[in-house]
Parts: sequence; structure tokens; C-alpha cells
Amino acid sequence: MSREQFWFFHPFRVRYSEIDGQGVVFNAHYLTYFDTTITEYFRALGYDQYADAKKSGVDFHVVKSVIEYKAPVRFDWELDVGARVARIGNSSLTFELAIFLKGGGDALVTGEIVWVNTDQNTHRPVPISQDIRDLIATRERHLAA
Repeated sequence: MSREQFWFFHPFRVRYSEIDGQGVVFNAHYLTYFDTTITEYFRALGYDQYADAKKSGVDFHVVKSVIEYKAPVRFDWELDVGARVARIGNSSLTFELAIFLKGGGDALVTGEIVWVNTDQNTHRPVPISQDIRDLIATRERHLAA
């Protein structure tokens, strides 16, 4: 994955509490970086997922998380985490994510997160609204109809 594939990045600095005994980021923290970046991605689009879920009773569940570690990430490094929606299904969103050194071009870590849109009472899949599809397509040109 290359930096040019992303329009959105969120910055992080690796904190001491995030590293393990080997001096690299402990594996579970990458999911936190990804989750925070997806939240900020939607904020950059002007979409308040939390308010929408409260109003509609529909929200997303994570159903798949994949992380590929290409290089170690170390304490105090400044990072740019890129996020993009790679695919929109009937009820699912597939995000591609990548972690780069600040300003760097080579991905240190890549990931995929899949969300399924669900009715919060039944926890069953429901279609993603056209409004959300259209909003994402304003930045993800490959998804425009």
C-alpha cells in the first residue's frame, strides 16, 4: 500500500506505554491506531457516527480485523495513519489502513477492517443508507456511482 492511495491521515506519536519489552509497539495497539483513525476519517467527512447511531438505532459492528506487520514501529516515532474506504457492500464497509513514518512513503504496517451496519435492537445486518454512501463517495472517487 502506498501513501498516494490515501486522502486522509491521522497523526500519532508512539507513547512509552504502547511499547513492549522488545521496544516496539505492542501488537494490540495497532487496532487502537486504526480505530481512532477511522473515527477521525468520518469526522473529516462531517459525519457524526455516534449521533447518527443514537438517532437511527443503526450502527456498525466490526466483523473482521487484519494486520500485517512489515517493519517494527518504535517509541517516540511520529506516525501518519492513512485510512480509506476500499469497498461498500450492501451492509458492509471495508477499510484499508496503513501506518507510515511522518512524511514517509513506505507502509510499516497495513490493515483491513470490515464493518457491518446493524440494527442495534436485533444486531442483524441492515443496508447502508444512500446518504452515507454518497458522503463517502465525495472523497473516495473509486466508489462513486
